Amino acid sequence: MIRNVRACKTAAEERGVIAKECANLRTAFKENDIEYRHRNVAKLMFIHMLGYPTHFGQMECLKLIASPGFPEKRIGYLGLMVLLDERQEVLMLVTNSLKNDLNHTNQFICGLALCALGNICSSEMARDLAPEVERLLNSNNSYIRKKAALCSVRIIRKVPDLAEYLLGPASGLLQDKHHGVLLSGTKLAIQLCETHPPALDYFRKQVPTLVRILKNLVVSGYAPEYDVGGITDPFLQIRVLRLLRLLGKGDPDASDIMSDILAQVATNTEANKNTGNAILYECVHTIFGVEAIGGLRVLAINILGRFLANRDNNIRYVALHTLIKVVAIDTQAVQRHRNTIVECVKDSDISIRRRALELVCALVNDGNLKALTRELLDYLRAADSDFKADLTAKICALVQRHAPSKLYHVEIMLRVMVEAGEYVTDDVIRFLVVLISNAPELQGFAVRSFFQALRSWRGQESLGVVTVWCLGEYGEMLVNNTGLLQGETPLQVAEGEVVQVLESTMKDARATPTLKAYVLVALLKLSCRFASCSERIKWLEEQHRHSLVLELQQRSVEFSAVLARHDKIKATLADKMPALDEVAYRSRRADLAPDAAARAAAPTGQPSANGALGTAGAPGAVRAAAVAPAQAQVLADLLDLTADDSAAAPTTAAAVPAALLVGCWTCLEGSVRLLLLLLLRLRQGERTCCWTCSPWAMHPHPPLLLQRPHPWLLLQWTL
Repeated sequence: MIRNVRACKTAAEERGVIAKECANLRTAFKENDIEYRHRNVAKLMFIHMLGYPTHFGQMECLKLIASPGFPEKRIGYLGLMVLLDERQEVLMLVTNSLKNDLNHTNQFICGLALCALGNICSSEMARDLAPEVERLLNSNNSYIRKKAALCSVRIIRKVPDLAEYLLGPASGLLQDKHHGVLLSGTKLAIQLCETHPPALDYFRKQVPTLVRILKNLVVSGYAPEYDVGGITDPFLQIRVLRLLRLLGKGDPDASDIMSDILAQVATNTEANKNTGNAILYECVHTIFGVEAIGGLRVLAINILGRFLANRDNNIRYVALHTLIKVVAIDTQAVQRHRNTIVECVKDSDISIRRRALELVCALVNDGNLKALTRELLDYLRAADSDFKADLTAKICALVQRHAPSKLYHVEIMLRVMVEAGEYVTDDVIRFLVVLISNAPELQGFAVRSFFQALRSWRGQESLGVVTVWCLGEYGEMLVNNTGLLQGETPLQVAEGEVVQVLESTMKDARATPTLKAYVLVALLKLSCRFASCSERIKWLEEQHRHSLVLELQQRSVEFSAVLARHDKIKATLADKMPALDEVAYRSRRADLAPDAAARAAAPTGQPSANGALGTAGAPGAVRAAAVAPAQAQVLADLLDLTADDSAAAPTTAAAVPAALLVGCWTCLEGSVRLLLLLLLRLRQGERTCCWTCSPWAMHPHPPLLLQRPHPWLLLQWTL
């Protein structure tokens, strides 16, 4: 049958062969062919491994198990473990056969029953057969004892209540001299400690015994029976170390007893082969898991440091993974391997680079920030594009958290934006803008530094956005060399050169619509400060009147109208943004969140308690009365940009409706697309036009002006 299946060239041909064989097997099962039953079950297991249904032959496994001969039982138990699982109801029929075989005088038949029970037993079978397994734990036959111990692990997982009955037999297994029994006994003890917490105190009495076992394994000579890669029974050593880690956790006395042997394992185990590295790795985990002294922890970290120098990527990865876990326990010891860790950031393996970068970030403090940041920035220049995003995010986070001064923060962020500006997020840009706006002593330095970087711009949007924002706010400081820092070289820049750089940026094919919108706002602001370039700025503002991007088109139309007909409000409109109070901003956003949720939950068009439409609970009338007449006049002018400054008598504050006076003066979303939403919320007595309104400095776009839209724009928006 196997030969025929392997000779098939297509899946359909294979299905035909399997269907024919399954038909033959069904016929043989119906005829109760006892002589070839074991061979038929073997065929059934092969068909099952190919993925075809074999449920029709499950009862044949039970018949083989009930037969008296060992060969039949062996195939029957193998088929039971392969074809069935603990969810099958047929499994309950085999309980009696398992009980009989557990009491069989033949150790191999008893071993088959224990092996099957340890693989597929259910909770009901575990309760029924637990007494037999417990009895076999005290057997004189080491072959039976080790299999009974492994079977007990499955029983405890299924029925944790039986753990207390197995403490005594499990403790006796740790006194055995047979390595197979010791290995299975330590496995059972680990499972008992993890499942049954009172077992920890019980097995802590066996710590001296476990130390003796481990010491004999470390100092023993060559033993061919247990030697693996020049090390005596590494599997048993690892099991004992794991059990010691559980017993020493939170217990100084037990930890003190095992400290000497842990140091001996760490120093005497050879690390030139993978077998020794496995034992050392487990020893390191045990040292950090128990109440170890500082010197022992330093020894463990030094072992991980040697792992970092290994050529095997797997060993280096587990070393980095472990150091990330223990860096908070002993930071100074990990700091000694800082250079090696930084070199791992430059590794060719992406998984090692990510782990190393995570560890470097955990090592950074106020004392070593500059050194580590310098290393990361040097590597940022040569890093591949897949890794630059993570590296950029980590550097920005480190600078924001540990920067010793605002000047250092600005300098590092400038370098990051120059090297990897396309990977800088909006949150980082926002944080930098807030920092510059709240540091008057650095505003001149910032605008000069970013302006020089923009001259060699390569399309980094974050660099362009921050530079254009700085030029719009502090462009006159660039021209006048205001706020020079000590040792800073003056920069000779004319007003026309600033406008020329903004024009080049706006016309660059790599400039995004967002960046172009920033340029339009910056030009509007500079129009009041650069009198010699006013005509050039007016011409540039009009270049996007017919842009296909609605945002740019509207800004161009509105700003051109301001420059052409509204000289009285232009200076006030183009004034510098006030410094943002980060604490006040966060608190205001937190206060607005419940109101937004309440408004979203309320039905539309129903009056609230104060008589306004919607769910606006804020006293709009009170806020309206508090608006100054001058501010009302400016707001009225802004809402009617088609009017000329020299036209009829200005609108008085009394002529402006109260609800309009509390209009959207702090929100930036004043575009045509939000015009109807603005009018609706003004009727509700709201101060803002959108529920997520944010201050000027927090928003990705500077303030927009409201204007009656052109019919074509309004039609396009309506459609």
